[in-house]
Amino acid sequence: MTLPERIRKIVGDLPFEADRIGMSGAGVRLYPDAVLKISRDDGSARREAGIMEWLRGKLPVPEILACERENGHQFLLMTRLPGVMLCEGSVLADPLHVTGLLAEALETVGSVDIAGCPGGAGLDTELAIAREHVERGEVDVENTDPATFGPGGFRDPEHLLRWLEENRPSESPAFTHGDMCLPNIFTENGKISGLLDLGGAGVGDPYRDYAIARRSLHDNLDGHHGHSCPGFDADVLFDILGISPDREKLRYYALLDELF
Repeated sequence: MTLPERIRKIVGDLPFEADRIGMSGAGVRLYPDAVLKISRDDGSARREAGIMEWLRGKLPVPEILACERENGHQFLLMTRLPGVMLCEGSVLADPLHVTGLLAEALETVGSVDIAGCPGGAGLDTELAIAREHVERGEVDVENTDPATFGPGGFRDPEHLLRWLEENRPSESPAFTHGDMCLPNIFTENGKISGLLDLGGAGVGDPYRDYAIARRSLHDNLDGHHGHSCPGFDADVLFDILGISPDREKLRYYALLDELF
């Protein structure tokens, strides 16, 4: 693919490798000191660049190097984060440590002052986007929890969407990441060193992040992604956070994420 001139001037002929870990649907090139996300031109790159610029100095996020649109595609070039993802085997080898890092990330994100935040608007926005996905047939039912659809679950994405619209929980506005899974959190020297994939970040309920974080922790330690820690209980996350979780809200936001 031919890159926009501004981006070509930055990356030149530098070698890169494709990142195949993410689930965002974007093509990702990993350069020595930069990351390039390439996706269809739906405006999401501009939104992500905007929220990341707003977060500079508030959270450890990449610096935006360029954000371009060309030939029906959008190109977001940013600096690489230091460290490794929390889903790396070397990190997962110590389940309690990775859980502590995940809790640290959740607390750090939740501490951001939402005054002036340019992104998110809670369930009004989330459900509207979910409806767009359902109506456009963009929900990948093959990539959801096996219990979500079919016998004992929902008939189809439209059925799930109606349930979500009719069973909205109360909300407590806070800053949320929007996709708080282990591959989007980096660690270096035993500390959180960066956060990625912030296109959905903004004002929402903390359970938006709690639900995805717990599920990601569980899936990365139960053999779902190749690493197994028999007997590990992902609810340790809430013990570290010092909260008694609302199980219904956890379920609600986990189900909502199935439509994204």
